[in-house]
Amino acid sequence: MLDLIVRGGKLVTPEGVRQADLAVADGRIAQIAPEIAEPARQELRAEGLHVFPGLIDVHVHFNEPGQAHWEGIATGSAALAAGGGTAFFDMPLNSLPCTLDAPSFDQKLAAMRASSHTDFALWGGLTPNTLQHLPDLAERGVIGFKAFMSNSGLPEFPACDDASLFVGMRLAAQLGLPVAVHAESDAMTAYLAQQKRQQGQTTWRDFLDSRPVYTELEAIQRALLFAQETGCRLHIVHISSGAGVVLAAEAKARGVDVSLETCPHYLAFTEEDLERLGAVGKCAPPLRSSDQQTLLWSQVLQGQIDIIASDHSPSPPEMKQGDDFFALWGGIAGVQSTLAVLLTEGWQRRGLALERLAALLSANPARRFGLVGKGRLAEGYDADFTLVDLQQTHTLEPQNLHYRHPISPYLGRTFVGAVRETWLRGQRVYALGKIEKPSEVRLLKGSIPFRTEP
Repeated sequence: MLDLIVRGGKLVTPEGVRQADLAVADGRIAQIAPEIAEPARQELRAEGLHVFPGLIDVHVHFNEPGQAHWEGIATGSAALAAGGGTAFFDMPLNSLPCTLDAPSFDQKLAAMRASSHTDFALWGGLTPNTLQHLPDLAERGVIGFKAFMSNSGLPEFPACDDASLFVGMRLAAQLGLPVAVHAESDAMTAYLAQQKRQQGQTTWRDFLDSRPVYTELEAIQRALLFAQETGCRLHIVHISSGAGVVLAAEAKARGVDVSLETCPHYLAFTEEDLERLGAVGKCAPPLRSSDQQTLLWSQVLQGQIDIIASDHSPSPPEMKQGDDFFALWGGIAGVQSTLAVLLTEGWQRRGLALERLAALLSANPARRFGLVGKGRLAEGYDADFTLVDLQQTHTLEPQNLHYRHPISPYLGRTFVGAVRETWLRGQRVYALGKIEKPSEVRLLKGSIPFRTEP
């Protein structure tokens, strides 16, 4: 007997949308057919709803162990599930200790297994001081290595100079793992910020002026060159500008093995919104001009972006308060709103196809990072899915947020679509505002190094 049948929903896959029944057995999708006659222990009526594959968010900061008062695994993964997500990749910094060696990996893994509501993967850190630990992290099962090309804001996680980044990328290539880079020029952003602050110019506009688009382009160009020379699989995180996407896409067309990530906040807000949002909208790279956003959206619609991830990076409210914008913590709290933003700004307003959304948020992350059996509604795959009512709108209010702190730049915004339920390997983890703990969560490891297609 089957464990579950989801009846009558519209299944969203990268190949298209079709109405069908979906059967689950032993945590996997056992059958997809117009009508499944076999009995099941449980049936779920999904008429009028769209069934999306569970979101895989490859870029979050849940800050545990050590700084769960910023967010925490329990609240962060609950918010992910409420937004339709079934897996996340946790970044190696903002927790204490940072994930820089085998003992810190083991500590974070134990915390994840104890508190997460969804499956997860762990990034390891690549810094000038930790190159010798990369093989140990690879053996433990990191999904890849994260490096900063500019100041991370944390002394425990220094930026990579060119030599350490190059050596680290060469070693990562030998280990068969990708390197994710925060691509901003440390030399230029530090110089421009110093000039502003010495002149007493510390407003939100001064912060934007200290991180212009060319500081992102210069770093992207260097990372692409290093990837080409070392054979490293490169993943460029949170590309903020359309110009940055164009630069990286051109390199991909030349054969560089690179994947391109942007974030919902760059697609939903421009730099002019920062005056209204204040520190809630501060991030690095920062929000860009409307012209850059228009170009960024054009790249999304043309298929040049591979993955959209939240870069959820929250903090306590007091770290967002003060007169010096440079000194305020930078990070967007948005893991719960990724699908909502893309449905509203992409599907409704710009005609982004639902199947393209399924690729950006689920299939492409699974494929790029070698997650076998994840990211698609297909027979034999894990039964990770979310039920979404596209006929319903909702306005995000503080009481709707599952974060530790009810802070988000999306508060008060009205979105198209409402997540009704989220299921992880055939177990319900979210339904109508309520979070449920699954019997098991798993560490996800990449099994096959995939190239991106030019």
